[in-house]
Amino acid sequence: MSQTFVSHLECSLTGKVYPADCLQGLSDSNRPLLVRYDLAKLEKSIKRSEFIAKNVDGFWRYSSLLPVSKPENRISLGEVVTPLVPVNQFALKLGALPGNILVKDEGRLPTGSFKARGLSLAVSMAKTFGVDHLAIPTNGNAGAAMAAYATKAGIRSTVLCPADTPEINVREIQLQGAKTFLVNGLINDCAKVIAEGKEKTGWFDVSTLKEPYRIEGKKTMGLELIEQFQWELPDVIFYPTGGGTGIIGMWKAFAELKELGWIKCKLPRMISVQAMGCAPIVNAWEKGDEFAELWENAHTVAAGIRVPVAIGDFLILNVVRESGGTAIAIDDETIIQFRDDLAKDEGFLLCPEGAATLAAYHECLKKGLVDKNEKAVLFNCASGIKYPLPPVYDRVDIEGEAIDYSRFTDAI
Repeated sequence: MSQTFVSHLECSLTGKVYPADCLQGLSDSNRPLLVRYDLAKLEKSIKRSEFIAKNVDGFWRYSSLLPVSKPENRISLGEVVTPLVPVNQFALKLGALPGNILVKDEGRLPTGSFKARGLSLAVSMAKTFGVDHLAIPTNGNAGAAMAAYATKAGIRSTVLCPADTPEINVREIQLQGAKTFLVNGLINDCAKVIAEGKEKTGWFDVSTLKEPYRIEGKKTMGLELIEQFQWELPDVIFYPTGGGTGIIGMWKAFAELKELGWIKCKLPRMISVQAMGCAPIVNAWEKGDEFAELWENAHTVAAGIRVPVAIGDFLILNVVRESGGTAIAIDDETIIQFRDDLAKDEGFLLCPEGAATLAAYHECLKKGLVDKNEKAVLFNCASGIKYPLPPVYDRVDIEGEAIDYSRFTDAI
């Protein structure tokens, strides 16, 4: 089936309309473009019961509300609908009710992170428009996803990473086919190199929100939640926020489904979670500003949310305000403590960004911003094994003296 209900693109700041049948980057106002659909036509063509293609794996099951019309242009690496994992023992430990803290584990996606969603759509649309070279700045996971999907699509890719990007991420990017470079700066410095090099290199920039389609990929997180909650939604969503594509995308998904009349429930409060060492959205939220200021000297162990400036800052803040949510920053020590505690209590290894949402949930519970009776979804945006982990020092010498077996009975 070759069909798309896309009607046009729209500047997220001014509302100016742009054609959707050609390659587009930012709007004339240098702001993100949003994909708009002819929802009236979609509603007449498809019933709610037909929307989810049951015989299709992963997020391509929602293709009627995605922009890729031809199945042959849908670049896939075997995506799945990521599970909602209850952390019941830890919920009791925090003072919540079992079953009310659900972690959406995005680490189950190809390349081990939720970046697979946005980059799959961006690469698929790049193939649709005949792009032959893509470039992206990354703190790790977006670069890995772009490299893998671009290679699958037969498109050349270039990735720029801050020099202190976790080594496993950098090696993954390079091995999956991208020309990979380390830059002595932060992700916004990498982005500047890519933006300034477009004319000389001919690459197309797929930086966060600098093209319209990564939002559409991240939108599928919201569509999956709708499916998993059987056309309802949780009370609150905690989302680790760097560039913010996911929080913007999910809110867009909810709005589209509301307009279609397919959901009637109250929309969740959206909680934007950042690290204290890089919290421009939290700072803007607390000051009541529309836009966020550049965060100087950004640093955090949660590399994926170390984004000193987000081009979609006003969109993120709009979502938080419209939803009745909040923005909260967590310090690195607490992030790692929550990661370690959950791993030892429940055998569930979160990435640092995911651990930040768990710590933020606890903080909001203590402040009365979340009730223990409410259903909360926390996003674990990547597999925890992609990040530095504590070393193992204990050794067993099988050639020396008799083994002291009491060492094996000691508690961890």
